[in-house]
Amino acid sequence: MLTTSTIDRDSFRDAMSRFASAVHLVTTDGPAGRRGVTVSSACSVSDEPATLLVCLNTSSPANDRFENNGNFAVNLLSEDSEAIARAFAGEGQLESDARFAKGEWEVLQTGAPLLVGSLAGFDCRILEAKIVATHRVLIGEVVAIRTGSKSPSLVYLDRTYRSL
Repeated sequence: MLTTSTIDRDSFRDAMSRFASAVHLVTTDGPAGRRGVTVSSACSVSDEPATLLVCLNTSSPANDRFENNGNFAVNLLSEDSEAIARAFAGEGQLESDARFAKGEWEVLQTGAPLLVGSLAGFDCRILEAKIVATHRVLIGEVVAIRTGSKSPSLVYLDRTYRSL
């Protein structure tokens, strides 16, 4: 149950900016169309069955495509992927096709695009979707995994990209 918070939005956002997070591209494709967004809110839920969750802002109606397609891929970005992270975060106001043109993509089982060269790609079938406050939480069963080379990860800390 959500309660009304007495924490103001700016204080919360400032404190969260100090929380180092891995940077991911979350992508989907299917009957509802292709979509991709940069997120830092992705994590494992369970290893048996392998399950992940991602959080997507509900302010973008295009994010409905994830749930409507029934799939998503989580692409863990390497330190040399800042330009594509920025493009999928909306910098430059690029349309979806122009964003996807910045990378090389493959598909495994669900049809969700996986970025060739990402550190890891998790192909997921949506098990559950729930709106919590301003975000849609998607829980997905991992149906396929692709791992890339081991190299430093792209992280987001203090409102800037860094490598770790």
